[in-house]
Amino acid sequence: MSRDNAAARPLLVLASASPRRLDLLRQVGIEPDRVLAADIDETPRLRETPRLLALRLAREKAIAVAAGSPGTFVIGADTIVTLGRRIFGKPKDEADARRTLTLLSGRAHRVLTAVAIQAPDGRVSMRLSETRLHWKRLTPLELSAFIESGEWRDVAGAYRIQGKAAAFTIEMQGSYSGVVGLPLYETLALLQGLGYPVS
Repeated sequence: MSRDNAAARPLLVLASASPRRLDLLRQVGIEPDRVLAADIDETPRLRETPRLLALRLAREKAIAVAAGSPGTFVIGADTIVTLGRRIFGKPKDEADARRTLTLLSGRAHRVLTAVAIQAPDGRVSMRLSETRLHWKRLTPLELSAFIESGEWRDVAGAYRIQGKAAAFTIEMQGSYSGVVGLPLYETLALLQGLGYPVS
């Protein structure tokens, strides 16, 4: 991109404090002008499905941050780990993490990451990435070692696919970057569709 084009490029805001999402954008050559965490209530609504919850939260994050960042493109995202209709958010404590990992052990589960982008003119576009993962059955020793590593902290489902949990994954169908926290194909397609220069 030329200097003139860079100067004319609209501002881009990432509505997330996640360093993983920022790293993923940088991986494809996109550097947000600002990173602002959205302060919203992430409590699921009554009978809200995991897909609808992820999409709603991504949209609310983008809209909330866009309200204080007029004239910008704003990316909001939300990642949810599910087993059936059961939703696993960030564990509250070590015991909660152990319960979550025990339930995921030896079973297939899904990671849903929704992306919502609000354009400067107020248009909002959304996409949902769904990835299916099948884990090996964890031994008590593996589970305890994982808990002791602290990788379960501050992450949906109590694990990061780019960390020690990669060794548990027998099979993965879908978007790796979506499991990390931001599906890059969908994100770039949304930006391009709304008129943001992605190249």
